[in-house]
Amino acid sequence: MTLNYKELAKKYEADLLEDLKNLVAIDSSRDVEHKTDEFPLGPGPAKGLQQYLDYAKRDGFTFKNVDNLAGRVEYGEATEDDVLGIIAHADVVPAGDGWDTEPFTMVEKDGKLYGRGTADDKGPGLAAYYALKILKDEGVKLSKPVHFIIGTDEESNWEGLTHYLKSERRPDIVFSPDAEFPIINGEKGIATFIVDFKNNTQDGDVKLVSFAAGQRTNMVPHTAYATVSGLDFAKVESDFAEFLKANQLTGDATEENGQINFTLTGKGAHGSEPELGRNAATYLAQFLVNFDFSGQAKHYLEFAANTLHEDFKGEKAGIAHHDDLMGDASSSPNIFAFNEDNQTIAINVRYPQGTSDDKITAGLQQTIGDAATVFVDGHAQEPHYVSKDSELVQTLLRVYENQTGNKGHEQIIGGGTYAHIFDNGVAFGAQPETQENVMHQPNEYMLKQALFDAVAIYMEAIYELAK
Repeated sequence: MTLNYKELAKKYEADLLEDLKNLVAIDSSRDVEHKTDEFPLGPGPAKGLQQYLDYAKRDGFTFKNVDNLAGRVEYGEATEDDVLGIIAHADVVPAGDGWDTEPFTMVEKDGKLYGRGTADDKGPGLAAYYALKILKDEGVKLSKPVHFIIGTDEESNWEGLTHYLKSERRPDIVFSPDAEFPIINGEKGIATFIVDFKNNTQDGDVKLVSFAAGQRTNMVPHTAYATVSGLDFAKVESDFAEFLKANQLTGDATEENGQINFTLTGKGAHGSEPELGRNAATYLAQFLVNFDFSGQAKHYLEFAANTLHEDFKGEKAGIAHHDDLMGDASSSPNIFAFNEDNQTIAINVRYPQGTSDDKITAGLQQTIGDAATVFVDGHAQEPHYVSKDSELVQTLLRVYENQTGNKGHEQIIGGGTYAHIFDNGVAFGAQPETQENVMHQPNEYMLKQALFDAVAIYMEAIYELAK
């Protein structure tokens, strides 16, 4: 069958934008503080999932909601042949600070679609959904079943997809529209390490009352906050202003009830690429470490300022590792909490083959010594790789080249996608290779033309894999 994929995609551009606008309007970030039996991850992720399934009902698909944790849209022959899985997610990271527009209102400007989720992953996910919809509308027959699966917890611990796979058919070949073109066929291992500074003792006159930064373990903190007692406000205010100016940062210091409250704004980024951000927490620690703190506050600030600050490869932390195929490990300290009850730092590490979460734990523990205890938060995802010579990878690269005229090549990233947990799973688009990575950042956007191009790419990919 000969199809003009680009022309078919063009007919649906207005409908796609309208559906994306409605999907972006849902704050579908994980919200377990408001979870119920009906909404195990909070109402937002379930609403995002239901919006997808409402589209499926409107468009005449067979679909299923699996306990408001995941869903499936089906097309193709219901045979025992290999199932093609297209796996997207309806959840997003929290909006965070620093937006120039309302994060849950899609805004088009200069060919860019701004809004939380436009790039990760509502825009790409909807492009893949529309690819399947257009094939269905055109009456294209597929000999293999295609399952478009929607998760609701990709940005956290993958509870939604894990629950889905306990009861539903596991796809045999998978691509996830949740990264960039031309393909992602390798992903580093991912683990978050908690550094716990127990026994908060401070004997000096200067005391760290609190220190806080970060919203998710996979987001470089955009803003950091601290409250300190025992300092002269006039002197500190002047010094802080000079520090901010010297480092091209913004923030302020205010005095209240004899305590000084600090706010520092850096630049958020995806936890897999911490070098693209400016970690507000480690910068604030760099300023505060110069004062005469004692006890655990001193250890906490020294570790953040002297070891973790801009230690993107984990060299100062004692966890650096290089692999010729997968590259270097990355280290991103993303959650900071220091108060009367909790003195921890959560470090998100993306690591290549050849090292392990146990080795990283041991390396961090040796670096920090007796001042803190290091342990893995939850479970680690081991490195994942699908050979560039596999039929799946070669087919998708050929499709990419057909649709774009660009040469395809394999890529290995630090980011983690749902493809990671499938032996024959890869990430495939939709961000163009040349576009800056704005996922998890303020002012996230998707190029409008890239979104439409992705629909055509995904149409041909589905047809070639399931014809």
